[in-house]
Order: sequence, then C-alpha cells, then structure tokens
Amino acid sequence: MKVLTIDSVALKGKRVLVRVDFNVPMTTDLKVADDTRLLESIPTINKILKDGGMAILMSHLGRPKGKPNPEFSLKPVAVRLGQLLKTPVKFSPDCVGSEANQMVQDLQPGECLLLENLRFYEDEEENASSFANELATYGDLYVNDAFGSAHRAHASTEGVTKFIKPCVAGYLMEKEIGFLSKAVANPPRPYVAIVGGAKISGKIDVIQNLLPIVDVLIIGGGMAFTFFAAQDMEIGDSLVEVEKISLARKILDEAKTKKRRLILPYDCVIAKEFENDATRKTVSVSQIPQGWRGLDIGPDSLKIMGMEIKKAKTIVWNGPMGVFEMPNFAHGTFEIAKMLAAATKTGATTIVGGGDSAAAIALAGLEQQVSHVSTGGGASLEFLEGKKLPGVEALDRA
Repeated sequence: MKVLTIDSVALKGKRVLVRVDFNVPMTTDLKVADDTRLLESIPTINKILKDGGMAILMSHLGRPKGKPNPEFSLKPVAVRLGQLLKTPVKFSPDCVGSEANQMVQDLQPGECLLLENLRFYEDEEENASSFANELATYGDLYVNDAFGSAHRAHASTEGVTKFIKPCVAGYLMEKEIGFLSKAVANPPRPYVAIVGGAKISGKIDVIQNLLPIVDVLIIGGGMAFTFFAAQDMEIGDSLVEVEKISLARKILDEAKTKKRRLILPYDCVIAKEFENDATRKTVSVSQIPQGWRGLDIGPDSLKIMGMEIKKAKTIVWNGPMGVFEMPNFAHGTFEIAKMLAAATKTGATTIVGGGDSAAAIALAGLEQQVSHVSTGGGASLEFLEGKKLPGVEALDRA
C-alpha cells in the first residue's frame, strides 16, 4: 500500500494538523509514566518545525466518555513533549472553539501546539462532520502519524480528511505500513508467524489470514490448549474455549490441506494455582494431570520453535507464550524475544505486533534489537488480519 508521506509536501509557512497517538500511561500524580509514544512522534514533529511549518497536534487520552475530565488532560503530555523536543510546546485548554482557534492563528513558523483531549467531545468517536470540519480549519494540510488509532473511523482520523487536502502519512505511520505490508504481501522466506495469547477468539482472524501466507505457524500461550482439546487430549484445568474447539479442529485440518507446518507446544510449565508462587513443574503436553493448569511453554517447545526461528527470513510475533506478567511463567515469552533479537542480527526481518507482545519485548529489554515493534495493538492486529484501516484508507495515494 503506497500512501503520500510528509516528505512529499511543502511545509514552510504551513499550518500542519497532525493526528498523533499520545494515549500514554500516566502516574497517579498525572505525569507521563511511559513516553515511548511521544518519542515515536518526534521525527515527524521535528520535520515540520525544522522546515518552517507550524505543528498543531491532536490526540486522545484514555476514556473520558465524551466529557472534560482533568484526569485525562493532555497538559502534562505537552510538558513532557516539550522536554523531549527541547522547545516549548504550547497547550490549548480545548481542542475546538474560539480559544483553540486563536492559539492556532497566533502560531509562528517553528512553533508547536498541542490541543486538549479530543475525546472530551462525543463528536470525536461519533465521527461528527461538524467536529471534523472545525478541526480541519486549523490546518493547511493534514498528517496522520497515529497508527495506533488508524483502525477507528473517528473525526480526527477519518472524518477530517473530507475537509482538508492533502492528507499524508507521518514517519511513524509510514514505517508501520511499510513493515506490516511486507509481512502480508511479499515476505522473504522462510516466513514464520508466532501467535500467542490467552484466547483463540481474539486471534482467529489473524491466524486464518496468515495461514495461507506463512511457511510455519507457531501457536503458544493459553490458546494452545483449545487446539489440544480439539485433538481430544487431556489438558487438566488449563484454559480452554469450549465453543472454539471445532474452529481449532478446522484450522488444524486447513494447515494439513494447505501443507503448512503448524507447531504447537511439546511441553509446558504447569501449576496448581494461577499465582506466581504456585507449585509448578514441567511436563509433556500429553501428561497434564487434573487440578493443574498450563501457564508457560517448556524447554522442548522452545528448542523446536527456536530451530524454525533460526531458519526464518521473516518473523511476525503477536501474543505471549505464557502468563509473562508473572516472573515464574515469563521464561518462554522472554526466550522467544531473545530468539527474535538473534534472528534480527543474522538478517531476518522481525516484526512484533502491538499490545502484549510489545509489552513483553520491552520488559525483556530487547525492543531496540528487532526490526520493528508496532505501536498499534488493535491496529496492527487488524492489519495482519487483512482488514482495511479507515485512518490509512483516508490518506492520499502516492
């Protein structure tokens, strides 16, 4: 998918309306707890300021349910962003209205303004035309750099593009589209997809979309037990989605028909309770006793999976291999992260989907050692599922 990017437009003297994703975690005293998303936006903002443009930034934060709420104000974000940019970031106490409009008009080339939380208005999520139109009046052109919100047809991601031209991608959006398109269009082979997480229901579309494309599909995490149940195996008290057993059976049959290798765990770490300090042991997946539940993959599984990862030229990972939030059941997930980092060093393209996978590789301290970590959990998942993202579809084509 080729979209116009920020490099294709003149910025000097222009008011540039930029949709960013500043939906960041905050501390109890309302300071930015994790500035990763701010850092990801810096290249696009710097490009605008250095080229003599004026950056008008807009974002949402949290779920204020369509009403102003100080707990979800973007004001602390403006402070932190200014520190990262090494230049003051002006802040508008509203995202629409006369005060916001005046602040936009008063901006000088090289200056940056952050508007207050878009979701203080129901019109944002409802994609109201009047709201989108008012936002559009602030800019001479529009840049979407918020891939994490691109799967939502909101006023600031889709509606606004009907009232302003040109509409182009920022550097982060361009990078996300580039890596994820490569994963679903024409990936270097062998191509390995690793899909984990608790439930098959949350990943069924991505599994079905990737299965015809990949050479090897590795499945781990809680969802693996639904596949074991589909083979009439004893899984003790492990997580199982009974209503998805027939679907898991269908996927197993499809893998055989399409001659794709589908690898499930060979062994797992089991425990009696869903607690970090619970009694635990490693057993074959065919030997899980009643009263025990699988919470991580075991060493034999890692060995087999590692052999496939080592041979791969393209690797996509979406979903943890176990309950990685508990240190005693994080080993399998962190080992997969290490394997991806090693594969990257030897020339493989490694893409980590957003959400839990991104959190896991960050916890492992390896996010800088893979090709790409997506900033969009739901958006990256929908892209891999083959769905069209409204925020991407609305951008001008190259």
